[in-house]
Amino acid sequence: MIPDSFVQELLARVDVVDVVGRYVQLRKGGANLLGLCPFHNEKSPSFTVSPTKQFYHCFGCGAHGSAISFLIEHTGASFPEAVRNLAASAGMTVPEENRSPKQSAQARQRKEEVSRQQQILDAAQAHYVQELKASPQAIRYLKQRGLSGEIAARFGLGWSGTNRQGLKTVFPHYEDALLVESGLVIEADDGRRYDRFRERVMFPIRNVRGNIIGFGGRIIGKGEPKYLNSPETPLFSKGHELYGLWEGRAAIRSEGCVLVVEGYMDVVGLAQQGVGNAVATLGTATTPQHIQKLLRASDKVVFSFDGDKAGRRAAWRALQVALPLLRDDISIRFLFLPAEHDPDSYIREYGAEAFRAVLAEAMPLSRFMLDELASHHPMNEAEGRAACVHEAKPLLALIPEGTLRVQIEREFARLVQLTPDELSQVLASAPEPSPERVQHAPAPSPQSSAYDEPPGFMDDAPTGFEHAVPHEYEQHEPPAFSGSRAPRQGRADTRQSRSVTPMAKRLLRLLLAHPELVSGMGDQQLEILEQSPHLVLVRDLIALASTSGARHVGALLQAAEPGSDLELLLGSLSTEILSQEDLPDPLAEWNDALHRIELDTIKAEQSALIQSGLLDEASRQRYQRLTRRLALLNNA
Repeated sequence: MIPDSFVQELLARVDVVDVVGRYVQLRKGGANLLGLCPFHNEKSPSFTVSPTKQFYHCFGCGAHGSAISFLIEHTGASFPEAVRNLAASAGMTVPEENRSPKQSAQARQRKEEVSRQQQILDAAQAHYVQELKASPQAIRYLKQRGLSGEIAARFGLGWSGTNRQGLKTVFPHYEDALLVESGLVIEADDGRRYDRFRERVMFPIRNVRGNIIGFGGRIIGKGEPKYLNSPETPLFSKGHELYGLWEGRAAIRSEGCVLVVEGYMDVVGLAQQGVGNAVATLGTATTPQHIQKLLRASDKVVFSFDGDKAGRRAAWRALQVALPLLRDDISIRFLFLPAEHDPDSYIREYGAEAFRAVLAEAMPLSRFMLDELASHHPMNEAEGRAACVHEAKPLLALIPEGTLRVQIEREFARLVQLTPDELSQVLASAPEPSPERVQHAPAPSPQSSAYDEPPGFMDDAPTGFEHAVPHEYEQHEPPAFSGSRAPRQGRADTRQSRSVTPMAKRLLRLLLAHPELVSGMGDQQLEILEQSPHLVLVRDLIALASTSGARHVGALLQAAEPGSDLELLLGSLSTEILSQEDLPDPLAEWNDALHRIELDTIKAEQSALIQSGLLDEASRQRYQRLTRRLALLNNA
């Protein structure tokens, strides 16, 4: 493992501007530098790099981070590779943490196993491609599906053969445990082994770097399942991967859109007809990781599932997952083909131009959501409209604050014959979503707060920034599309989102812009912060800066635990400080903020003592001590 102290020292030595500048053309824009975002398609620059704060942020797609995270996201490098790349450019040698001989041996073994798995998959791919060339049966099937040799080569299509142990010709050591771990071979309970894929057209699945990480196989004769994926392996997780994303990267950029379909054959068939910007979700329901990858590829996403009921259910799942990730600057749409068609069959029957025409008419997410909700209730009745509002509450609560949410709520208000103000009151008074109430998806409610602010607590502080920390949530079966309103069962994640008080934001911004403040904090200041229940994330940030030794924003972002509340909050707060000039005296600003906190804390405790009636001597003495302390603070 690479020591955290070395990572921080490296980030203090390298310049994020130099690192980003190798890949992005930057120009001066005030104190920062601007360029076209490399993570999504855009025509005007929204990508900003701060040389003083040492991090980048895209106001279009939200990508942000340090020099290390930029290399990981842009080049597909692993964390160790990115660190070693930067260290080499800075003339530094990457140390390894002291480990026992056993730990070192285990680490080497894991690295060798991953490397060997990659080699095994590459060897299997070469075998499958050769088998396809020698199989008239498989070639005939691909031709019947309208695929040319050029497209088959572009996507690396192959044939598994019919032999139960066909891979034995490739891997003489067929008993190798890595063949099972790589997902190519199955070991039965009695110890006998056989190939996982037989009598199937093979589709290699690649990661964002173009490396093969797994396979999908489509049976061409009778048998089930029709499609078969590699199992979960150290290299492959279908909930994180999208088939065709690597092959379609250029077309996605040129089209300014990414099209999501259900199967491998849809992706390949569309590419055959000149529509090369399609990807598939590997036969699994859409996940938050899928949505995040799609939005990194393009700011316009169109889901095109089969036109039958199963396709609409898949679309509804995708909508649920997308709601917490919506932004005002992205477009998510849904294309519903006739029930008898999937994208591949439609484009083969009607041609690319007809498909592009229906693609241009894809339904926006807001319309799909509202139409689907309305279809479950008799909207000509007050009871039906009330039930529709009840069903919509947890879905609307999933949408982040912003113009899009306002627009959707206004359209929904018209649908249920309420004024926008009336709907806002209903939503604001809604109880927290519970497992019984949340039918479509668990909803961390933006109305709730684990940090409700006491009255008068820094009321004059800026309150423009609101942040709700998203959580992973489970996916639930959508409602039946027959119009049935039977109760549905499902579990919900009961964890709630966190709001951040104005004072907490003030302190977090100060620390984020000036991590050096942490080194000068004394016990008395830390005790003041410890007394407030509303400053948990502030204390977390102080601990992070203290233990990591981070010296700027980029380093703090790199040090935060991935996916933690603190990391997500820092990512949002960092956008505010991009244009914020350094304060002439940040220490004075910090001391003033702590002064305000202590004053409010004392006043709150005094109020509580008065309400209790000061019935005993200890309470009266405590009140007098607080009064004297308050006088000292007011005179200071």
